[in-house]
Amino acid sequence: MASAAPAPASPAPARRSPLSSKPSASASASAALSLRLRARLPPTTLSKPLFPLKPSLAPHTHRLPSSAAAGSPLSGFFSPGGDRPLHDDDALRDESDDKPREECGVVGIYGDPEASRLCYLALHALQHRGQEGAGIVAVHDNVLQSITGVGLVSEVFNQPKLDQLPGSSAIGHVRYSTAGSSMLKNVQPFVAGYRFGSVGVAHNGNLVNYRALRAQLEESGSIFNTSSDTEVVLHLIAISKARPFFVRIIEACEKLKGAYSMVFLTEDKLVAVRDPHGFRPLVMGRRSNGAYVFASETCALDLIEATYVREVNPGEVVVIDKDGEHNLCLMPHPEPKQCIFEHIYFSLPNSIVFGRSVYESRSKYGEILATESPAECDVVIAVPDSGVVAALGYAAKIGVPFQQGLIRSHYVGRTFIEPNQSIRDFGVKLKLAPVRGVLEGKRVVVVDDSIVRGTTSSKIVRLIREAGAKEVHMRIASPPIIASCYYGVDTPSSEELISNRMTVEEIREFIGSDSLAFLSFDSLKKYLSSDSPNFCYACFSGNYPVKPTEVKVKRVGDFLDDGLNGSIESIDGGWVKARTEKEEKVEHPV
Repeated sequence: MASAAPAPASPAPARRSPLSSKPSASASASAALSLRLRARLPPTTLSKPLFPLKPSLAPHTHRLPSSAAAGSPLSGFFSPGGDRPLHDDDALRDESDDKPREECGVVGIYGDPEASRLCYLALHALQHRGQEGAGIVAVHDNVLQSITGVGLVSEVFNQPKLDQLPGSSAIGHVRYSTAGSSMLKNVQPFVAGYRFGSVGVAHNGNLVNYRALRAQLEESGSIFNTSSDTEVVLHLIAISKARPFFVRIIEACEKLKGAYSMVFLTEDKLVAVRDPHGFRPLVMGRRSNGAYVFASETCALDLIEATYVREVNPGEVVVIDKDGEHNLCLMPHPEPKQCIFEHIYFSLPNSIVFGRSVYESRSKYGEILATESPAECDVVIAVPDSGVVAALGYAAKIGVPFQQGLIRSHYVGRTFIEPNQSIRDFGVKLKLAPVRGVLEGKRVVVVDDSIVRGTTSSKIVRLIREAGAKEVHMRIASPPIIASCYYGVDTPSSEELISNRMTVEEIREFIGSDSLAFLSFDSLKKYLSSDSPNFCYACFSGNYPVKPTEVKVKRVGDFLDDGLNGSIESIDGGWVKARTEKEEKVEHPV
């Protein structure tokens, strides 16, 4: 098999993670780590036996493609010709509005004879978390079998493909990508062979020290097939000499910085891990037949009739095998810093995330917004779909009817043909259609969840005015976004964020509304009450719980306006310069 094209050379990181270039040299190191882990466990976890550390074990029986013997532990598990030509169509987003994007969603199932089919359905429920690629890995006869592809879950999988994934354990992944290049290679789950067997991984999040880790691994001889930070985790597991397998995962995770909610699959185990801060969600459920289910949101559990049990705690490792559930503490972890945008935008309203109902949160944000920033109006409408629940709360609070003033088309695909004669705001008009009967001659309040760059908000205001609205009042059910996210959320660089460059009045003038108001930051924290310290507000404050320390960090940004304008070359490989502490202090003094 032809090897994948090497990733572009990258600048040297400013600081390197303290990753030893030499792996653990003896079984005694594993035993020492096991003792450390036992010392960290809360008393309740000790009631469940840990996996015994045996001085020597025969390698697991596993069959790998012959190409897997190549220098990289990932060789042989990626389709030849993984890079596909990048066309203009590839840049078209599933949504034309400039919103932050969740990078991905993960699923893990253990102990169900229809694991891959249930995984397929759960990924459907998580489709909103990523539309660019999907994959499933299942275990059958001690072999990890993988199918991945570009597109929606329904486009990647069909009955014949699912028939190729028998077994009672599986993991799955849906991915959002910022660009189309090398996309197939980067679609997860990844599968790798190492000396004791094989392992698959699906990852939701973003590692802020990825480049430093990768540089040190490459200096030690590791060969990378993808540009994904997830591959670093597999390499760290492969070079570890710790036993048993879950200790390898713990050793690897102790070197990671940033956000990660991951599920791992081996021949006989399913492992779920969440980073010490708990940035990204990960929940556990059980089916009536006893099968275990892990997923990014509870909406995935609902679809496959799994009962929600609990969240995977920040810094927790949950190992599932034939003997049941085993819980470990990854490391002494700091105060949780869960992503507030899960409740503002990312998660479905019917999900329970971080122990709270997403629907109730958004409804309350709308009520608070109505109390703080009422407007004389005749009708309240939402920017669908994410603004609907907040708009319902806003309308109920001020006693004005909520109506559907904008109708969203859910059937616009990745490709379309634009007429030769230019159509203004074409990308937005493909997605949103104003209802003249609701808007004409009315004073309209429009509720949206956020404003990122402001380009789409200005087009929506223009659409509503063209439909005959007398006044347009924009209300945003979140505080102004002034800083980029480095923890697995797709936001532009700070320089592109309109709230980082303009005052509220200047933004109002830019988007062309009669008034504009945001949910206040203080009111948001007051509503969260005692849970407030457990959330990450970096995008609103610029204060990062885990600071990016490298010259460049992974950019997850809205590069293309409406998916139509701008060149792929302008993306610069999807990387932007990290902000220094000095720059942060100047812009956001304490």
